[in-house]
Amino acid sequence: MADDEKNQWYYNTVKQRAEYGKISPIEQRMGPYKTKEDAEHAWDIVVDRNAKWDEENRRWDNYGVKPSAGKSSDTD
Repeated sequence: MADDEKNQWYYNTVKQRAEYGKISPIEQRMGPYKTKEDAEHAWDIVVDRNAKWDEENRRWDNYGVKPSAGKSSDTD
């Protein structure tokens, strides 16, 4: 394991806590993060990124599509 990998924080999704270094199996961890605080907020980061990606996908899917006049939105 490289020194830079040892000095990183990860979030264990099973134990729901930050861990210093690659302690848990890869399927149970998110990261790496530079600080413990970042690792502890891993889910917040994921939710924020997913929201941004969903918005980008929505815009991409609707690229060049002109809105229909008088059509109700899905949120009505």
